[in-house]
Amino acid sequence: MVQLSLVLPRQPDERWQLAKQMGVTDAVIHPLEVGDGKTHWSYDDLLGTKNWLEDAGLRFSVLEGSVPLTDRVRLGLDGRDEDIAEFKQFVRNCGDLGIPVVCYDWMAGVRWARTEAHVESRGGSVTTGYDNAKMRDGPESAAGDVTRDQLWEAIEYFLTEVVPVAEEAGVKLGLHPDDPPRERVRGIPRIANSVENYDRILDVYDSEHNGVTFCQGNFTAMGVDVPETIRHFGEKINFAHFRDVEGDADRFVETWHDDGPTDMQAAMDAFVDVGFDGPMRPDHVPTMAGEDNSNPGYHTMGRLFAIGYMRGLLESAEGGA
Repeated sequence: MVQLSLVLPRQPDERWQLAKQMGVTDAVIHPLEVGDGKTHWSYDDLLGTKNWLEDAGLRFSVLEGSVPLTDRVRLGLDGRDEDIAEFKQFVRNCGDLGIPVVCYDWMAGVRWARTEAHVESRGGSVTTGYDNAKMRDGPESAAGDVTRDQLWEAIEYFLTEVVPVAEEAGVKLGLHPDDPPRERVRGIPRIANSVENYDRILDVYDSEHNGVTFCQGNFTAMGVDVPETIRHFGEKINFAHFRDVEGDADRFVETWHDDGPTDMQAAMDAFVDVGFDGPMRPDHVPTMAGEDNSNPGYHTMGRLFAIGYMRGLLESAEGGA
């Protein structure tokens, strides 16, 4: 059964209480998205967060975004072995503590990119957007000349080293798509930007522990049929972001969950049909009246709406399964 989850801060506040009031039991810890900035986790950091969540009746289901993965690893640069060793220990620590999923990305240089944070949407709500014409005005990445072959070598090396450790630890890795899923951003190539490239990445090390974070918005921006692609990856999906965008990888805006181009019921039906039983969270919600938009995409009221909408879709999908 799909586990509806929410991004929550590492320390309890009203969002923890609201999650439980909505019947959400699974927590996704993503400090970069809740203003923490933590990127290196000791065993005791993880243990303290896990204990705090469990005392509140919540499960620590995913650690996302703030994992100790450097551009030395993503670009295959000198020093990557030291950094990979740190990542391996981090995965072992997650396994020892029963944290089942780690979400990571392969975006070197500029990572998650938006050029707009105040795009007006329904009823005066605001969403985020990306326009590559605006992004091009900035400086090229300080990483210098980077080739696509270099990125492929780096991710193949990383997966060969790390997936066996993840298997031993019982931790599933989920690669998040490039956001935006363009061929390049600020001169740095991107490779997690198509279904074909994902197939190649999954074939590097065939294991349920080498899987996909299925972020629907990014796959929509790739121009694919989202329900069909969910069925394509099937059991390789270890984590899901439920969201939608209008546009493509060069120019898109986030939408309300019920107001984008994707048939969201068909998407939820596909997750149920393939037997997805991992965590799924709403992603990139509109900022609503009374919210200050200081953390675009992650304010509370839009996520309350999204969870209710997702719960309705899920009940319909399971009723028809």
